[in-house]
Amino acid sequence: MVDICEKCEIWGLNRVDSGAKGSNLGQRGDLGKGCHWFKWVLAVFLGTHTPKLDEKGRVILPAKFRDPLTDGLVMTKGQERCVVIWPNEQFQEYAEGLRRRSQNNEKVRAYTRVFFSSAFDDSADKQGRVTIPAPLREWAGLDRDLVVVGADTRIEVWATVAWNQYLAVQEPGFASLDEDLMP
Repeated sequence: MVDICEKCEIWGLNRVDSGAKGSNLGQRGDLGKGCHWFKWVLAVFLGTHTPKLDEKGRVILPAKFRDPLTDGLVMTKGQERCVVIWPNEQFQEYAEGLRRRSQNNEKVRAYTRVFFSSAFDDSADKQGRVTIPAPLREWAGLDRDLVVVGADTRIEVWATVAWNQYLAVQEPGFASLDEDLMP
């Protein structure tokens, strides 16, 4: 017998909408809280934002990104020299996937070492600020001008120049990528 959670209405899919003001898209809210079928509802981080990095290395995250991070977050090196911010539970799930990979594989060991050794756990303060540790700021070339990108289940923090260069290369081929990646 399947016991359906009334709060999330079977995965919460019929409660998620367009992302307009007042919607639940990209926010956990009450969706799934206390549900025994899953601990959390996947946050969907969307959009591109341009906050500033302050002199203490802090960035104010967009308000709509904050709720999924209330249980903590993990920052680490991302691909293409960005900083990736994961909700703690999402990071733990990703880490579990890495643990299931064969440690006999040299590439898995190398990736795992770099990924975990550059990770920092943290939480946002009451103003929604997160301090990006100096080693990650230096590695990603972050200065005052940033781009914060919603990238599905994670947040990416880019130096503005690096993000613009990345888009200049990637956007022209975007339509053809759809043909290759989607059935």
